[in-house]
Amino acid sequence: MPKINVYLPDELADAVRETGLPVSPICQRALEQAVRRITTIRQAVLTDLDPDRLSERLPSFTGRLVIVLTLAARRAQEAGATSVTSGDLLHGMLAENHNLGLHVLTAMDVAPDSLTAPATPEPATSGGGLRFSGPAAVALELAVGEAIGFGHNYVGCEHLLVGLAAEPDGAAGELLRSRAVDGKAARRAVAAAVAGYAHLRSTTTAEPSAAPATSALLTAVRAELAPLVERIERLEERLN
Repeated sequence: MPKINVYLPDELADAVRETGLPVSPICQRALEQAVRRITTIRQAVLTDLDPDRLSERLPSFTGRLVIVLTLAARRAQEAGATSVTSGDLLHGMLAENHNLGLHVLTAMDVAPDSLTAPATPEPATSGGGLRFSGPAAVALELAVGEAIGFGHNYVGCEHLLVGLAAEPDGAAGELLRSRAVDGKAARRAVAAAVAGYAHLRSTTTAEPSAAPATSALLTAVRAELAPLVERIERLEERLN
């Protein structure tokens, strides 16, 4: 059988050796699951887009993300376009209005209301009917990859935000990066947001109201981003 090297941080490698975990079967299972998820999204984005079947074809996508994709497809259809663009995906996130991706943007000091999703045409991947554009397809695949990297068993709007920000060719990514939301910054913010929600759930017995949840999320993300902001400010001072 072919071999694949897996590199681990020193502490994790020591812990694996101490516990005697069967590394090969665990890695095989994890890789099999990752391959299935990536294959599923590739098949979905390279075929005709039927908004009514999105939840069926993308079972690991959250309900909110399915709504986002549906809103994106409707925008493209209403415009008479043949492809759902990265701008349409960003529009879907903004129009859905209650997803974690927007909370992350707010925590990064980008007010969602200040964004206007671009309507720039982007070529479809291939074939006829309604399809995702090339940049939109890449953004969705990146979103799945981000979810896998985080160890999440779902793909949500926060992962799509990272995918859109990291995708190099689409209009949505260009807009986000013009507001200092690139792939790395978005990934750090999402990690902080998820940690903030986990902490909130562990310390709250009753279901929190929207205001405390948003406040806790903003606090967690801004604390995570503070060192990065300080480093950038020091660099700017040296340049000036």
